[in-house]
Amino acid sequence: MFSLPLRDGARLAPLEVWHAEEFADHLDRARAHIRPWVGSGFVTGDLAGARATLGRYAERQAADGARLYGIWRDGVLVGGVMFTDFNAALGSCEIGCWLEPAAEGRGLVTRACAALVDWAFTSRGLHRAEWHCRADNDRSSAVAKRLGMTLEGVRREAWPYEGVRYDKQIWAILAPEWRPLSE
Repeated sequence: MFSLPLRDGARLAPLEVWHAEEFADHLDRARAHIRPWVGSGFVTGDLAGARATLGRYAERQAADGARLYGIWRDGVLVGGVMFTDFNAALGSCEIGCWLEPAAEGRGLVTRACAALVDWAFTSRGLHRAEWHCRADNDRSSAVAKRLGMTLEGVRREAWPYEGVRYDKQIWAILAPEWRPLSE
């Protein structure tokens, strides 16, 4: 298994089915904070749901599709990043993230997402990486900007949450535009 150091005692590593209990515990700490910003099917409420989510990602990865990675800080799962969509045939992917409040503000998500973009472009030869977020999620759009992405458009009222429809931003970067983050 690989583990990529990020900073401040944090590391990036695959988040797999055998992490289900740890993932469920993490979601208990993060649920209220991340629920407005991530898909409802991802934010499960119990161990069985956590196991099912990790199982879906494992199946998709086995088919060369979506992938899921955890961010551990001082040995505790505090968030993660993922390819919510990965299509080698089309040369494109979509990247997403989540983080519990105690781990925010350390640049962990930006570094972890940069590792995913870099791998997609340099190792897998993809051409386009996308980032989708609610238009009112300033922290998420700031990550897209730090990654060098361009805001390509807004899908009006495309993000339903608790009976309200929010605008959704679409950010992207192309392989020729990619510049890995410097230390």
